[in-house]
Amino acid sequence: MLRGRSARLAKEGGSNRIERLKPELKAAPIASSAPESRKQPIDRKLTIAVIGAGIIGRKHIETVLGSPFFQLAAIADPAESGRSQARALGVPWHAAAADLLEEVKPDAAVIATPNETHRELALACVERGIPVVVEKPIAGNLGDAAAIVSASEQAGVPVLIGHHRRHNPIIRRAREVIADGLLGQLTNVSVLYTFYKPPEYFDLTWRRRSGGGPVLINLVHEIDLIRHLCGEIHSVQALTSSARRSFEVEDTAAVLLHLTNGALVTLSLSDTAAAPWSWDLAAGEIGLYPPQPIPVQTHFFCGTEGSLALPTLERWSYRARKSWFAPITRETLACERADPYMEQLNHLYRVIQYAEPPLVSAAEGTLTLRATLAIHEAARTARTVAVR
Repeated sequence: MLRGRSARLAKEGGSNRIERLKPELKAAPIASSAPESRKQPIDRKLTIAVIGAGIIGRKHIETVLGSPFFQLAAIADPAESGRSQARALGVPWHAAAADLLEEVKPDAAVIATPNETHRELALACVERGIPVVVEKPIAGNLGDAAAIVSASEQAGVPVLIGHHRRHNPIIRRAREVIADGLLGQLTNVSVLYTFYKPPEYFDLTWRRRSGGGPVLINLVHEIDLIRHLCGEIHSVQALTSSARRSFEVEDTAAVLLHLTNGALVTLSLSDTAAAPWSWDLAAGEIGLYPPQPIPVQTHFFCGTEGSLALPTLERWSYRARKSWFAPITRETLACERADPYMEQLNHLYRVIQYAEPPLVSAAEGTLTLRATLAIHEAARTARTVAVR
């Protein structure tokens, strides 16, 4: 919720019923300390800087270039590839983000850098009154996340966390289906996240070290989606393995979540599996990944009145008597497709213009991080870990 505005839905294009069912998903209020000049809508394209020009940073740059609301102000990245990209686009380049923020003074920023840098960079933006999207996870640990939340709330500067899947129309539609009771009471959910990262992906040292593995880099998306679609997580059990690559970080994980509503969730993860069953490959969100030869499902939501498979939005239910001896029907739900990265950027624009609260605030991103870190704790201790 933003300065001088009353509470509104934290999700785009949905029904009031969803927020009544899940009030914990609403963003926390942000106190106002912004300059008067920023309390009125800005009648021009906003300038935005991208900090970090790696794989996801380049996706953000591409999105900004296609935006009707933003123009790319500058790129910060210490690598030569970042400077080359800035030169090709005709925008300023800085090796250090602090130099960029001081010299360029953008209206907004995107942080797409390694997890351990998020706190310093997010605080630098907040101190300068610059609304920012921080790529997920919000930080590498809860202490850093808490510092970002505190700074954002005290300064009244929005910090959005880049859980971009929440902006995907497929996810919006799935959330409506579940919240409207079309599946009945959730019983169990299964998620497959299996894909293959090539050897050159690990040329960057941080991707081989603690905190750079697929649990915090990839599975955090699934944890956020489960919270967003199904409800809060009560406890976690998990096993992780690094047997295939023998890196410090895991390459495979099996996770069991117990939700507060009683439903059970299983997640199967591996970034060394030659397989198509991952949201990134199946949903077609990023053009870097080739289209699959046939549609595949990655998420399965089961309830007492029906079930739903994603990303195709395939819904199964009984028309009459519910029984495994009775015929079951299948339908594909309608959904208009859109680029979730562009939808996220449009949302940032509306946040800056004070038209709506952040969908994924720093506080909300911290709840997802807490549940994700519980996976590592559960695997390390071989115990069930409560998510507090």
